[in-house]
Amino acid sequence: MSEQSRSVQSRTLVKNAWKAFAGHDAERIAAVFTEDAEWLAPPENATAVALEGPGHLVGRDAIVRFLAVDFPRFFVRDVAVTFHGFYADGDRVTVEETMTATLANGNHYANDYCFVFELQDGLIHRVREYMDTARAHRMVFGGAPNTRDQV
Repeated sequence: MSEQSRSVQSRTLVKNAWKAFAGHDAERIAAVFTEDAEWLAPPENATAVALEGPGHLVGRDAIVRFLAVDFPRFFVRDVAVTFHGFYADGDRVTVEETMTATLANGNHYANDYCFVFELQDGLIHRVREYMDTARAHRMVFGGAPNTRDQV
């Protein structure tokens, strides 16, 4: 398979994965991840703190639980994702997006994200998530994040 064909295939796989994520169907979500997949978000990001969970999810089951169970109980309604780009290079796909939602506490949420998906054997093996963590913290908790680790 040519590099261009592999990139097209990778981009299609990630676009279809987003559809599975949006449906919160555990079986459909599980079908797109390797068993030992990882999802790495910034440590102590507002969502992880509010849900009392880790920012680094290890294993398909942990990722599925977050996307199928925890995500919809935190982002409770009006969830909308506006995609700004899907960029593929072989087995890596970068996604730029803006997500808006209403949080469980009633606050409005709007943040920009960048995700880097690493694929292995036609499945998602690793996701690296980047966002404005200070902005998210303000929307979730109403104040500045703990700055104990910042210089």
